[in-house]
Amino acid sequence: MSETAEGEGRPVGRKDGMVIGAASVGTVFEWYDFYLYGSLATYITHHFFSGVNETTGYIFALLAFAAGFAVRPFGAIVFGRLGDLWGRKNTFLVTMLLMGLSTFVVGLLPSYEQIGVAAPILLVVMRLIQGLALGGEYGGAATYVAEHAPQGRRGLYTSFIQITATFGLFLSLVVILLTRSGVGEETFQAWGWRIPFLISILLLGVSLWIRLQLNESPAFQRMVAEGKASKKPLKDAFGRWSNLKIVLLALVGLTAGQAVVWYTGQFYALFFLEKMLKVDGALTNSLVAIALLLGTPFFVFFGWLSDKVGRKPIIMAGCLLAAVTYFPLFGALTMAANPQLARAAASAPVTVIADPADCSFQFDPVGKTVFNTSCDLAKSYLAKAGITYQNQAAPAGSLARVQIGDRVLPSFAGDKMDKAGFKDRKAVWEKDLGAALKAAGYPAKADSALVNKPLVVAILTLLVIYVTMVYGPIAAMLVELFPTNIRYTSMSLPYHIGNGWFGGFLPTTAFAMVAATGDIYYGLWYPVVIAAVTVVVGMLFLRETKDVDIEA
Repeated sequence: MSETAEGEGRPVGRKDGMVIGAASVGTVFEWYDFYLYGSLATYITHHFFSGVNETTGYIFALLAFAAGFAVRPFGAIVFGRLGDLWGRKNTFLVTMLLMGLSTFVVGLLPSYEQIGVAAPILLVVMRLIQGLALGGEYGGAATYVAEHAPQGRRGLYTSFIQITATFGLFLSLVVILLTRSGVGEETFQAWGWRIPFLISILLLGVSLWIRLQLNESPAFQRMVAEGKASKKPLKDAFGRWSNLKIVLLALVGLTAGQAVVWYTGQFYALFFLEKMLKVDGALTNSLVAIALLLGTPFFVFFGWLSDKVGRKPIIMAGCLLAAVTYFPLFGALTMAANPQLARAAASAPVTVIADPADCSFQFDPVGKTVFNTSCDLAKSYLAKAGITYQNQAAPAGSLARVQIGDRVLPSFAGDKMDKAGFKDRKAVWEKDLGAALKAAGYPAKADSALVNKPLVVAILTLLVIYVTMVYGPIAAMLVELFPTNIRYTSMSLPYHIGNGWFGGFLPTTAFAMVAATGDIYYGLWYPVVIAAVTVVVGMLFLRETKDVDIEA
């Protein structure tokens, strides 16, 4: 009997289940730790960035979120090297310890009001440690499980690792919901948001105990026993063009598209509902959690299917479907989640008519810039209110105007007024603009009673299914692309550049694109274009890997 046939015929035994379960449970807790920040970004903005204005504070919070992603490739290099030298098991024990402790510390950090600018600095430091740790975690867990899997079942075995990110996000949402309902919204806003971070110390203890029961992977042990281990895994992985070429192809033709589909379907969808469509935060978390629960079994299904039909066609199909359907799906999400906003945008479209020279790019990293030109005043209010608007050029030197349906409200030149006069005039103008928007049917917040919850869940679930298509088979494919002696290092870097940079910066990039154009859907061009590029590169240049012998 061939090795493939033998592997396919053997059921998942108790020992296999222990390997999969131990690696997966630990990784679930690491993702739980990491995604707490994204789920609680609004509260963190309030407590750690209170010295800056609200809009800049939120952008800062997103950047701090992205900081954890920016360093993930460096974590992949550091811990990937250790994993190829020191072993898979020992390395992901270290990454877990770093992740758990840094998350616990976030729950203890003093706020901006207590220690000033040191608060956001310490927060970003903790995020950097989390990012480094996560950079070493995934490659270790995926490699460890794949090297235990029999030939012909690697897609199925590693698909359980793929569930961990979704379970981690799901677990974070559930803990947040239980904490909010347990302590009340006011207490949660004040200090209750810290509880989910503090709970992580308990999860750290459990996951460390579980992983200590594991042995090193057989492929690594065999490689060491035969003296085939790499003495310089970084040089061997990235200093030789034959391997570096595969790393680059894996990044552009595989992980970049997978990453943007993953983050659009699971994180940006949550951001879009709460920030763009103004759906109640607790309701948003509940709807996303239900969709994740419904969609999660498909990770295992597509992992299993990839053992039959191949990894590549499933991943490419997921990227292609996302690129083709994101715009209509998010449009339908608006209709289902905030029908009042959709109707108002259709019946009374908003246009900012302004001299382009009067408009600036409203990104203020230090929180000290005053946006007080007539154009900036109009755009900043509309962006803060979540209103889609179009831009129309006006003659040079003219004051900006906001057109709502047939009604036109002139802005004012705040840059030509003294501070006191500007403050009073701005308050009156914003009150008038708010009243005009309300009269045109624009809601300040989505009415929870009008949210078509079944339809929202259905759309969110479809987005999650796209995620399972691109993510379910990818661990197996990455493992199969590289040799054992540099596998941990080689697969970790493209995975974490893709997911850390292309995916991790998606919320910040999409938010900036929306703010610049006034179109709440414009940010979707970011994942659509990257997913499309991945389809082209992956189809043309990447080989199928499902039948590769990873110990050859």
